[in-house]
Amino acid sequence: MKTFLMSSTLMVAAAGMAAADTYRPECFAPAPGTSTISYEAKTGPYKMAFVNGFAGNDWRIAAIQASKAWAARPENAAKLEEFTIVSVGNDSAAQIAAIDNFMAAGYDAITFIAVNPSAFEPVIRRAERSGTVLVPFDNVLDTDKIVQINESQMELGRLKAQTVMDALGGTAEKILMVDGLPGNATDRDRRAGMMSVLEKVEGLEIVQVVGNWDTGTSQKVVSDALATHGQFDGVVSQHGSAGTINAMQAAGHPIVPMGVDGENGVRMLMDELDIPGISAAQAPAMSAVALEAAVALLEGNALPQTVYLPIPQVKAEDLEAGVNYFPDLPKSFNTGTGFPDCFAPFTPDELLGQSADNT
Repeated sequence: MKTFLMSSTLMVAAAGMAAADTYRPECFAPAPGTSTISYEAKTGPYKMAFVNGFAGNDWRIAAIQASKAWAARPENAAKLEEFTIVSVGNDSAAQIAAIDNFMAAGYDAITFIAVNPSAFEPVIRRAERSGTVLVPFDNVLDTDKIVQINESQMELGRLKAQTVMDALGGTAEKILMVDGLPGNATDRDRRAGMMSVLEKVEGLEIVQVVGNWDTGTSQKVVSDALATHGQFDGVVSQHGSAGTINAMQAAGHPIVPMGVDGENGVRMLMDELDIPGISAAQAPAMSAVALEAAVALLEGNALPQTVYLPIPQVKAEDLEAGVNYFPDLPKSFNTGTGFPDCFAPFTPDELLGQSADNT
């Protein structure tokens, strides 16, 4: 396992460092073949920021709430001099400008969901010079120079598609694929994971629509797809899957196997309608793991360059009210409330008690 020397503030770990030699490997599990990164320790408390991009769906709102819930816990609040959140929309230049502004203001660490995975090399170089730790998560960067927190997006897409095809006995004529927000690594890699399964199915027609990971958008584009293409044998949806299910119900579409997200309302619909398949999620609570990683790096600990968190998932036959979905909570509530190997998962009250804005 190799280690990159990025600046004078970066500590070089021993060549061939094993995963067990990194900090808390039970939480920060290394992706296969990843390198190791560490920095010289800084004395806290720290000034930290979360620079979100697009904020127009429930997942991003939940990520903001999880970051606030993390910062509100006493053990974390004691390490923070300042914690700021901004959302800049789906504009890479605006996101880069915001990150530059925080670096200029002397912030110690910045977490962010990258609008564009390939636009940040100059930002990384400026962060090296300023001594700022950058920790992207979810939509990560095409770089190996900074620590990044993610689930395996390709595996998440593959898991959904494989579960649907297994339920169909390995054969199908037509599958609907509901993609996410175009132009970022998460959407790209999930589609690649899905296609790694679907492109091997002989004679399969794959109809792709752009749902922007949003329930309302997904409902509209799926309604249009049903009107144009008729019935499908199965569905794979990145996020916003409640809209996909609602559109199919409104059109009188038969129940078919589906690979869907982990929102509370989605699991409620799966159980209520006996939809076969799987609910597998990119948990928005990874925003808190990114903050945890930033503090670990500021304290001088070594982390894997690419961290792969476990994928929260439940098959349709294992859905159980009060266990993996919650009828008394909002449908938009995301069931991925945390990663127990990192810290105690957030309670619904901790998350829902946080505002969804940037303050």
